[in-house]
Amino acid sequence: MDGRKHLPIGNDDFAEIRENDSYYVDKSLLIKEFLDMNDKVALIARPRRFGKTLNMTMIREFFDITKDSRGIFEGLAIMDTGYADQINSRPVIYLTFKNCKARSTEKLLGLLKEELYGEYLRYEQIVRADLIPDSYESKDFYGVIEMLRSTETDSVQLELSMKTLAQIAKRHYQTAPVLLIDEYDQPIMSSYEHDYHDELGDFFSNFYGSAMKGNSALGQALLTGVQRVAKESIFSQFNNPQVYTVMDKEYAPYFGLNEEETEKLLNYYGLELNEAVRGMYDGYRIGSIDIYNPWSIINYAKRGILDNYWIKTSANFLVKRGIGSADVNFWDKFEALVLGQSAEVWITLDTSFAERESLYSLWGLLVNAGYLTVTERIDMQTAVIKIPNGEVMSEFQLLIAEISGVDGLDLKQMFSCLLNRDMDGFFKLYEKIVISSTSYMDAKENAYHMLFLGMCIALRGTYKVLSNIENGYGRSDITLESLTAGYPSIIVEFKQGEDIDRLKDEALQQILDNQYYTGLAGEVICVGLAHDKKRCKMAYKTLNR
Repeated sequence: MDGRKHLPIGNDDFAEIRENDSYYVDKSLLIKEFLDMNDKVALIARPRRFGKTLNMTMIREFFDITKDSRGIFEGLAIMDTGYADQINSRPVIYLTFKNCKARSTEKLLGLLKEELYGEYLRYEQIVRADLIPDSYESKDFYGVIEMLRSTETDSVQLELSMKTLAQIAKRHYQTAPVLLIDEYDQPIMSSYEHDYHDELGDFFSNFYGSAMKGNSALGQALLTGVQRVAKESIFSQFNNPQVYTVMDKEYAPYFGLNEEETEKLLNYYGLELNEAVRGMYDGYRIGSIDIYNPWSIINYAKRGILDNYWIKTSANFLVKRGIGSADVNFWDKFEALVLGQSAEVWITLDTSFAERESLYSLWGLLVNAGYLTVTERIDMQTAVIKIPNGEVMSEFQLLIAEISGVDGLDLKQMFSCLLNRDMDGFFKLYEKIVISSTSYMDAKENAYHMLFLGMCIALRGTYKVLSNIENGYGRSDITLESLTAGYPSIIVEFKQGEDIDRLKDEALQQILDNQYYTGLAGEVICVGLAHDKKRCKMAYKTLNR
């Protein structure tokens, strides 16, 4: 890139990034905070692609007693603190479960074994000389190694494998190890997604619990993930873990990019931090800090094109399931959110939606996963939330389309017809979408209104999208106020019932009688849509104001 540092897209290994002199935003004071907090077990919950793995590999490189990491930490902030002398001072057990997702119990356990096997082999080379042959410790250690390489799984050995490794590490170095588990919740969420969690619930509880509850060989443990699993499951096995969510001030600066870091990065690559970039990638509030999505920023820096980078990463199946099954109470709040407004909700970040499905845990899931952000905490149960930026707004449009069975190309063509005043083409495609979405429609109150509103997310920037806004002598269902010269404004009113020929005319007449077009200038298309399950009819009239 014209002599500039390479952007580490797709590389989240701290040592490689530093050794290759790639662009790096200094987050090393995370280590100082970890040491200052001195938690026995801590979990930091953050959305995907917010730098969790990179930070965990940084902590690994800093503490790993088998390495000399001073070179790759040279010039970083941690080396100017009193903690610099702790570099390479502890044994580290590092595991990442981000790729541990499978459709069956056997395959998932196989992936966990593979990850553990690599760490066991690393330690085997270190400790083989001081293990007494035929001792209980040696038998336990090599017994686990044999099980990990075998096609058969001893569940008890696997459950105790992290505890066994910690004991070996402490005995060898006479110093308790640091246990780092990246994306600890990925295998748990995979078991829920593919409906085999009941087979593994006890396993997960013992697997994590044995390593972190009452384990005298453990120094400290740090876990990262998207969410906290409910207290009554694996966390009931822990010694009072400290959980740091996106609403907490602790660790807030170290995941994602703040305004200064974002501007400096973009300027380095010849780009400007302008309102378009802010509108697309800013908007997150972590603790009390405004945060940009780091994955999107570095991809934008490389390509120079404002695109939806974050939503192209793997989607969260729980988000789809939660929205797909949500009731009218969710959609009432969600309507305000897709219009760019804030909403006050009851929310919990303490439980996983997978384990306790409720409206409160659904809001918490959406916040933890990065689809919503908390702008204000009212009290312990209540918070003000919003959709953070345009990129996530686009993700919601895709989610709604997918949940309701809408074809993306049909949606794009439908709005193209509407903007170009091809009302016959618009209605033909709208009718096709309604037919394909019937099961979704049957399950939701006011679903036609919500589906259309979700579709309208794509028009943000071209239109000001308004719902149930007071105009004239009443409230119109949906008003699309044109922000672009040459495009008409559009008012849509919905009716439901069996006599759709009459109801379509009533819907149109309601717009005209109540003068919902008041305040709109130029061309206005008034549209009445009547529905009876798969059947729908349209009436419209064009006004020039």
